Amino acid sequence: IDLLSDNPFKELKAGDEVMISGEIFTARDQAHKKLFDLIKGGKKLPIALKGKVIYYCGPTKTPKGKAIGSCGPTTAGRMDKFTPLLLNAGVKAVIGKGRRSEDVKRSLVKNKAVYFLATGGAGALYSTRVLSCKAIYFKELGPEAIYRLYVERFPLVVGIDTKGKDVYQHVQKSKGLK
Repeated sequence: IDLLSDNPFKELKAGDEVMISGEIFTARDQAHKKLFDLIKGGKKLPIALKGKVIYYCGPTKTPKGKAIGSCGPTTAGRMDKFTPLLLNAGVKAVIGKGRRSEDVKRSLVKNKAVYFLATGGAGALYSTRVLSCKAIYFKELGPEAIYRLYVERFPLVVGIDTKGKDVYQHVQKSKGLK
């Protein structure tokens, strides 16, 4: 998926396996809180969120000769209290691992955005798909700063699509679970 197209996610369905290429931004708990507080306070953001893809990741130290260290996903649920506001501000996709709240699902549908699942424990693999990495905002947060990554063929699964279909609910139903 080319992230530069007008609406690259509208045809995706929960469970689809995809490879994305383009610019994404990392942000974890502390960066989310700072962005949330700025929006709530009516202050100017350091980053325009419209059209952005946010990866819940805190890169590790970069080995010599590499673009990035290990860069696996963190648990998305920790960002649930911040996510609807960021989606309303224009974020078009988020990447993490694990289930999302009903509030996040409703906000994804409302904003025609997508939640992608990244595989936990695959940080070394993901690092091979990052062409460049640079801390650009909230640098004082170290690994929790906002980093700009350029990725190529970054493997993900659609966890929740723009219509609210959730891969976790599908699995639960297929196994007769509540």
